[in-house]
Amino acid sequence: MKKSKVVNENEPPSYQEATAGYPEMEAQFAWDDKIIRRTFIRKVYAILMLQLFVTVGIVCLFTFCAPVRFYIQTNPSLYMASYIMFFATYIALSCCGDLRRQFPWNIILLVLFTLSMAFMMGFVSSFYNTKSVMLCLGITALVCLSVTLLSFQSKIDVTSCQGVLFSLCIAMLLCAITISIVVPFGYVPWLHAIYAVTGAILFTLFLAFDTQLLLGNKRYSISPEEYVFATLSLYLDIIYLFSFLLQLMGNGHD
Repeated sequence: MKKSKVVNENEPPSYQEATAGYPEMEAQFAWDDKIIRRTFIRKVYAILMLQLFVTVGIVCLFTFCAPVRFYIQTNPSLYMASYIMFFATYIALSCCGDLRRQFPWNIILLVLFTLSMAFMMGFVSSFYNTKSVMLCLGITALVCLSVTLLSFQSKIDVTSCQGVLFSLCIAMLLCAITISIVVPFGYVPWLHAIYAVTGAILFTLFLAFDTQLLLGNKRYSISPEEYVFATLSLYLDIIYLFSFLLQLMGNGHD
Protein backbone atom coordinates (compact mmCIF):
# COMPACT_ATOMS: atom_id res chain seq x y z
CA MET A 1 0.00 0.00 0.00
CA LYS A 2 1.44 3.36 -0.99
CA LYS A 3 1.81 5.86 1.84
CA SER A 4 0.86 9.45 1.25
CA LYS A 5 3.26 12.24 2.22
CA VAL A 6 2.20 14.23 5.28
CA VAL A 7 2.32 17.96 4.63
CA ASN A 8 2.28 20.56 7.38
CA GLU A 9 0.13 23.41 6.14
CA ASN A 10 1.63 25.83 8.68
CA GLU A 11 5.21 25.12 7.58
CA PRO A 12 6.53 27.84 5.23
CA PRO A 13 7.78 26.52 1.87
CA SER A 14 11.47 26.63 1.03
CA TYR A 15 12.60 29.06 -1.61
CA GLN A 16 13.13 26.14 -4.04
CA GLU A 17 9.45 25.21 -3.64
CA ALA A 18 8.31 28.81 -3.72
CA THR A 19 10.19 29.56 -6.93
CA ALA A 20 9.43 26.24 -8.67
CA GLY A 21 8.34 26.99 -12.21
CA TYR A 22 9.73 30.54 -12.06
CA PRO A 23 13.25 30.38 -13.60
CA GLU A 24 13.81 34.13 -13.26
CA MET A 25 13.21 34.00 -9.48
CA GLU A 26 15.44 30.91 -9.16
CA ALA A 27 18.24 32.72 -11.01
CA GLN A 28 17.81 35.77 -8.74
CA PHE A 29 18.07 33.65 -5.58
CA ALA A 30 21.17 31.90 -6.93
CA TRP A 31 22.73 35.27 -7.77
CA ASP A 32 21.96 36.61 -4.29
CA ASP A 33 23.60 33.52 -2.72
CA LYS A 34 26.74 34.14 -4.78
CA ILE A 35 26.89 37.78 -3.69
CA ILE A 36 26.51 36.79 -0.02
CA ARG A 37 29.20 34.11 -0.36
CA ARG A 38 31.64 36.49 -2.07
CA THR A 39 31.10 39.15 0.60
CA PHE A 40 31.65 36.49 3.25
CA ILE A 41 34.92 35.36 1.62
CA ARG A 42 36.22 38.93 1.35
CA LYS A 43 35.40 39.63 5.00
CA VAL A 44 37.14 36.45 6.19
CA TYR A 45 40.32 37.10 4.19
CA ALA A 46 40.43 40.77 5.24
CA ILE A 47 40.33 39.79 8.93
CA LEU A 48 42.81 36.95 8.33
CA MET A 49 45.31 39.32 6.67
CA LEU A 50 45.15 41.64 9.68
CA GLN A 51 45.75 38.70 12.01
CA LEU A 52 48.73 37.52 10.00
CA PHE A 53 50.26 41.00 9.76
CA VAL A 54 50.07 41.37 13.54
CA THR A 55 51.51 37.89 14.10
CA VAL A 56 54.41 38.36 11.65
CA GLY A 57 55.17 41.76 13.18
CA ILE A 58 55.39 40.32 16.71
CA VAL A 59 57.44 37.33 15.52
CA CYS A 60 59.91 39.65 13.77
CA LEU A 61 60.11 41.93 16.83
CA PHE A 62 60.89 39.02 19.15
CA THR A 63 63.37 37.55 16.68
CA PHE A 64 65.32 40.62 15.53
CA CYS A 65 65.29 42.83 18.64
CA ALA A 66 67.85 41.42 21.09
CA PRO A 67 66.62 43.29 24.25
CA VAL A 68 63.03 42.14 23.65
CA ARG A 69 64.21 38.59 22.95
CA PHE A 70 66.25 38.51 26.16
CA TYR A 71 63.36 39.93 28.21
CA ILE A 72 60.74 37.42 27.10
CA GLN A 73 63.13 34.48 27.35
CA THR A 74 63.89 35.38 30.97
CA ASN A 75 60.20 35.81 31.82
CA PRO A 76 58.43 32.56 30.85
CA SER A 77 55.46 33.54 33.01
CA LEU A 78 54.43 35.87 30.17
CA TYR A 79 54.15 32.84 27.91
CA MET A 80 51.96 31.03 30.43
CA ALA A 81 49.71 34.09 30.75
CA SER A 82 49.32 34.31 26.97
CA TYR A 83 48.59 30.58 26.80
CA ILE A 84 45.81 30.93 29.37
CA MET A 85 44.31 33.82 27.39
CA PHE A 86 44.62 31.80 24.17
CA PHE A 87 42.91 28.77 25.69
CA ALA A 88 40.07 30.80 27.25
CA THR A 89 39.31 32.79 24.08
CA TYR A 90 39.59 29.69 21.90
CA ILE A 91 37.05 27.80 24.01
CA ALA A 92 34.72 30.82 24.00
CA LEU A 93 34.89 31.26 20.23
CA SER A 94 34.69 27.55 19.42
CA CYS A 95 32.00 26.41 21.86
CA CYS A 96 29.78 29.48 22.29
CA GLY A 97 28.01 29.93 18.96
CA ASP A 98 25.87 32.85 20.11
CA LEU A 99 28.90 34.67 21.51
CA ARG A 100 31.02 34.39 18.36
CA ARG A 101 28.11 35.75 16.30
CA GLN A 102 27.44 38.68 18.64
CA PHE A 103 29.14 41.96 17.73
CA PRO A 104 31.33 43.45 19.21
CA TRP A 105 32.18 40.60 21.63
CA ASN A 106 33.21 38.31 18.81
CA ILE A 107 35.73 40.87 17.51
CA ILE A 108 37.07 41.58 21.02
CA LEU A 109 37.60 37.87 21.67
CA LEU A 110 39.21 37.42 18.25
CA VAL A 111 41.63 40.30 18.92
CA LEU A 112 42.62 38.83 22.30
CA PHE A 113 42.98 35.40 20.72
CA THR A 114 45.22 36.78 17.94
CA LEU A 115 47.44 38.74 20.32
CA SER A 116 47.91 35.76 22.64
CA MET A 117 48.73 33.39 19.78
CA ALA A 118 51.07 35.94 18.18
CA PHE A 119 52.90 36.37 21.51
CA MET A 120 53.31 32.60 21.87
CA MET A 121 54.64 32.27 18.32
CA GLY A 122 57.02 35.17 18.96
CA PHE A 123 58.22 33.53 22.17
CA VAL A 124 58.87 30.20 20.41
CA SER A 125 60.54 31.90 17.42
CA SER A 126 62.93 33.81 19.70
CA PHE A 127 64.76 30.55 20.45
CA TYR A 128 65.56 29.99 16.74
CA ASN A 129 68.04 31.91 14.63
CA THR A 130 66.82 34.62 12.29
CA LYS A 131 67.48 32.73 9.04
CA SER A 132 65.44 29.73 10.21
CA VAL A 133 62.49 31.90 11.21
CA MET A 134 62.48 33.85 7.93
CA LEU A 135 62.86 30.65 5.90
CA CYS A 136 59.89 29.05 7.65
CA LEU A 137 57.82 32.22 7.22
CA GLY A 138 58.57 32.19 3.51
CA ILE A 139 57.76 28.50 3.09
CA THR A 140 54.53 28.92 5.06
CA ALA A 141 53.46 31.84 2.85
CA LEU A 142 54.27 29.86 -0.30
CA VAL A 143 52.39 26.76 0.89
CA CYS A 144 49.35 28.83 1.95
CA LEU A 145 49.22 30.64 -1.39
CA SER A 146 49.53 27.37 -3.33
CA VAL A 147 46.89 25.57 -1.26
CA THR A 148 44.48 28.51 -1.54
CA LEU A 149 44.84 28.72 -5.33
CA LEU A 150 44.43 24.95 -5.69
CA SER A 151 41.36 25.01 -3.44
CA PHE A 152 39.79 27.66 -5.65
CA GLN A 153 40.51 25.75 -8.87
CA SER A 154 40.60 22.05 -7.93
CA LYS A 155 37.69 19.70 -8.51
CA ILE A 156 38.89 17.43 -5.67
CA ASP A 157 36.51 17.65 -2.72
CA VAL A 158 38.69 17.77 0.39
CA THR A 159 35.64 18.36 2.60
CA SER A 160 34.67 14.71 2.01
CA CYS A 161 38.03 13.41 3.28
CA GLN A 162 37.35 13.59 7.02
CA GLY A 163 38.55 9.99 7.36
CA VAL A 164 42.02 10.85 6.05
CA LEU A 165 42.28 13.85 8.37
CA PHE A 166 41.12 11.76 11.33
CA SER A 167 43.73 9.07 10.54
CA LEU A 168 46.50 11.67 10.43
CA CYS A 169 45.28 13.12 13.74
CA ILE A 170 45.54 9.65 15.31
CA ALA A 171 49.05 9.21 13.85
CA MET A 172 50.07 12.56 15.34
CA LEU A 173 48.62 11.62 18.70
CA LEU A 174 50.54 8.34 18.72
CA CYS A 175 53.77 10.16 17.79
CA ALA A 176 53.22 12.70 20.58
CA ILE A 177 52.58 9.95 23.14
CA THR A 178 55.70 8.06 21.98
CA ILE A 179 57.84 11.19 22.17
CA SER A 180 56.60 12.00 25.68
CA ILE A 181 57.57 8.48 26.80
CA VAL A 182 60.96 8.41 25.03
CA VAL A 183 62.21 11.96 25.76
CA PRO A 184 63.07 11.34 29.45
CA PHE A 185 65.49 8.63 28.29
CA GLY A 186 67.03 10.69 25.49
CA TYR A 187 66.12 12.88 22.53
CA VAL A 188 65.33 10.97 19.31
CA PRO A 189 65.73 13.33 16.31
CA TRP A 190 64.14 11.07 13.69
CA LEU A 191 61.02 10.54 15.83
CA HIS A 192 60.60 14.27 16.30
CA ALA A 193 61.12 14.75 12.55
CA ILE A 194 58.32 12.26 11.79
CA TYR A 195 56.06 14.13 14.21
CA ALA A 196 56.85 17.51 12.59
CA VAL A 197 56.39 16.19 9.03
CA THR A 198 53.05 14.58 9.95
CA GLY A 199 51.89 17.81 11.58
CA ALA A 200 52.90 19.94 8.58
CA ILE A 201 51.06 17.60 6.17
CA LEU A 202 48.00 17.45 8.43
CA PHE A 203 47.58 21.21 8.73
CA THR A 204 48.23 21.72 5.04
CA LEU A 205 45.27 19.41 4.40
CA PHE A 206 43.25 21.20 7.09
CA LEU A 207 44.01 24.49 5.32
CA ALA A 208 42.60 23.07 2.07
CA PHE A 209 39.62 21.63 3.98
CA ASP A 210 38.75 24.92 5.69
CA THR A 211 39.31 26.91 2.48
CA GLN A 212 36.82 24.76 0.58
CA LEU A 213 34.34 25.05 3.45
CA LEU A 214 34.71 28.81 3.09
CA LEU A 215 34.18 28.76 -0.68
CA GLY A 216 30.98 26.72 -0.34
CA ASN A 217 31.30 25.00 -3.72
CA LYS A 218 31.83 21.44 -2.46
CA ARG A 219 29.81 18.85 -0.53
CA TYR A 220 30.08 20.69 2.79
CA SER A 221 30.20 24.43 3.44
CA ILE A 222 30.19 26.90 6.31
CA SER A 223 27.44 29.44 6.91
CA PRO A 224 28.22 33.08 6.00
CA GLU A 225 27.17 34.00 9.55
CA GLU A 226 30.23 32.15 10.88
CA TYR A 227 32.88 34.55 9.56
CA VAL A 228 34.67 34.64 12.93
CA PHE A 229 34.85 30.85 13.17
CA ALA A 230 36.02 30.58 9.55
CA THR A 231 38.76 33.14 10.19
CA LEU A 232 39.76 31.38 13.40
CA SER A 233 40.08 28.02 11.60
CA LEU A 234 42.23 29.36 8.75
CA TYR A 235 44.44 31.34 11.13
CA LEU A 236 45.10 28.30 13.31
CA ASP A 237 45.89 26.15 10.26
CA ILE A 238 48.54 28.65 9.13
CA ILE A 239 50.03 29.13 12.60
CA TYR A 240 50.31 25.40 13.27
CA LEU A 241 51.83 24.84 9.83
CA PHE A 242 54.47 27.47 10.61
CA SER A 243 55.20 25.96 14.04
CA PHE A 244 55.71 22.45 12.61
CA LEU A 245 57.95 23.78 9.84
CA LEU A 246 59.98 25.60 12.49
CA GLN A 247 60.37 22.38 14.46
CA LEU A 248 61.41 20.55 11.31
CA MET A 249 63.87 23.02 9.77
CA GLY A 250 64.65 25.55 12.50
CA ASN A 251 68.08 25.91 14.10
CA GLY A 252 68.58 27.35 17.56
CA HIS A 253 70.53 30.53 18.35
CA ASP A 254 74.29 30.10 18.58
